[in-house]
Amino acid sequence: MIKEVIVVEGKDDTVAIKRAVDADTIETGGSAIGPAVLRKIALAQERRGVIIFTDPDHAGERIRKIVAAKVPGCKHAFLTESAATKKGDIGVENASPEAIREALARVRSEVPSQEAQIDWEDLLTAGLIVHPRASERRRFMGEVLGIGYCNGKQFYKRLSVFRISREEFADALRQLEDKGV
Repeated sequence: MIKEVIVVEGKDDTVAIKRAVDADTIETGGSAIGPAVLRKIALAQERRGVIIFTDPDHAGERIRKIVAAKVPGCKHAFLTESAATKKGDIGVENASPEAIREALARVRSEVPSQEAQIDWEDLLTAGLIVHPRASERRRFMGEVLGIGYCNGKQFYKRLSVFRISREEFADALRQLEDKGV
């Protein structure tokens, strides 16, 4: 049984989560998250903790940002696009139970006001911004670090918020270069 309540987008996501693990969920009902749902998530965070587990797409990221802004201290689980895609459709509901369990095993906690260990110059040097393959390189690094895919500015913020250490960053960068990405 997962102690925290898992925040997902819809009913199909709940079904997929319950196939993989014993957990309770709260469904946002899509990106138009109402005040009642946010109150329910805040109460769950206060009593049990919350894991935000949304689709690895634009709408999922929007929901993640809204919930995280309104309910501080949430944990985050991320699926890769490939693990969440079936017949061109991206979503938690398409992920295998194994992929869901793996994502939940790699949950990251937000730590507000944390001083970044990785700076903007590190991203530039690593080719994660202002590089012809920056997007592809961030996607790979996000998967290895378990923080998901995002644009350069958001990637920089996640490195800080999830307290990615210099060692973790360097190890992921070595893996990226070993793969030739």
